[in-house]
Amino acid sequence: MGAVVRTNSPVSDPRVFYGWFVVAGTFAVTFVGFGCAYSFSAFLISLQHDFAASRGSVSLVFSLAGFFYFGLGVITGPLADRWGSRRLAVIGMILTGIGLGVASMARNLTEVYAAYGLGVGLGIGCSYVPAVGAVQRWFVRRRGFASGLAVSGIGVGTLVVPPLAAFMIETLGWRETYLVLGAFAVVIGAGMALLIEDDPRGRGLSPDGDPLPAGQSIAAPAGVPIGKAIASGRFLGLYAACAICSFGLFVPFVHLVPYALDHGVSQSSAVLLVGAIGVGSTAGRFFLGGLADRLGRPLSFLMMFVGMGLSFVIWLFSTSLWPLAVFAFVYGVFYGGFVALAPAVVIDYFGGRHASSIIGILYTSVAFGTLIGPSAAGFAYDVSHSYTLPIVASVGAYVIATAILAATSKAAISR
Repeated sequence: MGAVVRTNSPVSDPRVFYGWFVVAGTFAVTFVGFGCAYSFSAFLISLQHDFAASRGSVSLVFSLAGFFYFGLGVITGPLADRWGSRRLAVIGMILTGIGLGVASMARNLTEVYAAYGLGVGLGIGCSYVPAVGAVQRWFVRRRGFASGLAVSGIGVGTLVVPPLAAFMIETLGWRETYLVLGAFAVVIGAGMALLIEDDPRGRGLSPDGDPLPAGQSIAAPAGVPIGKAIASGRFLGLYAACAICSFGLFVPFVHLVPYALDHGVSQSSAVLLVGAIGVGSTAGRFFLGGLADRLGRPLSFLMMFVGMGLSFVIWLFSTSLWPLAVFAFVYGVFYGGFVALAPAVVIDYFGGRHASSIIGILYTSVAFGTLIGPSAAGFAYDVSHSYTLPIVASVGAYVIATAILAATSKAAISR
């Protein structure tokens, strides 16, 4: 039987359920962290020019950061379960700001690897999984919607920050732009992270804001033990599917702008394509998360893999602005749904008691694909001067990942 907590805290006003403030704090953390991270494509050409580096070498900067911010979840998830999500989220936003600030002073690409790759990677790694894990404990009936709303900060950040960064690079320079983004991460990101709380028990509430009679004991969230969860067929299927699909997952965030420039699209228009991913991603997180609550989250999660794979087929045949914009939006919708539903599906399968720990372990699958995928696409371009091979390989990865997920989640889908 789970532990219980007695609280003398007054019951929160049910008209203003504090869970939505936790969602707001997580929205801000994901907006700042991933908005800064996904603006990297706006910096790629400047870094390539100033450091006389190949596209593959510069792409490795993003790959290193992605490896750390997804891979660290296996550490920061359990730490959040033990120390609290708010503390780690605040530390993460401060580290992100420091990393961006130090990157602005880099004298060579190696120092960019260290400052951006480690600083931003460690910062988002400390904040993302703890913040998202906290949201899951505050909701049951509307978990898909709340999770989607919280991580829609990634989509809005992808819409807003890359075009803003591109404008600042043109007017201020890439070094000054990194300084501005670093200050933004510390002030806004860390400040809003203070809203995050671990679960509703300290406020005398059950998930979804349901009040409890005065003096009643509040049980800790139920959940499958970590060892049993990660040894299950469902978890292994989730892990394998996420690992395989992640080889193509972030290729558009790094290479869509250079691809568009290679095909004659202007710089100002090309950078808006990343914003189009953000628009689609925001729509996917808002609408698909809530829709999945009604249709079933396991089946809906599977559909996200299908949708992302099909969108890459659009990219394969797109060489001008508007077809590329269609790809960016469609991909963003399904990518946004993928990010929104992944933690909700984990909690549906394994309960909320060890939410951050299990989510963190799952996200290590994405870390290795993120480390290899964008940089491999860059090196493939350096050799062939074409992105055809990386795009086709990504489609193949989505097909395999979809088949694995369908096979291992069949029981959950059929219920």
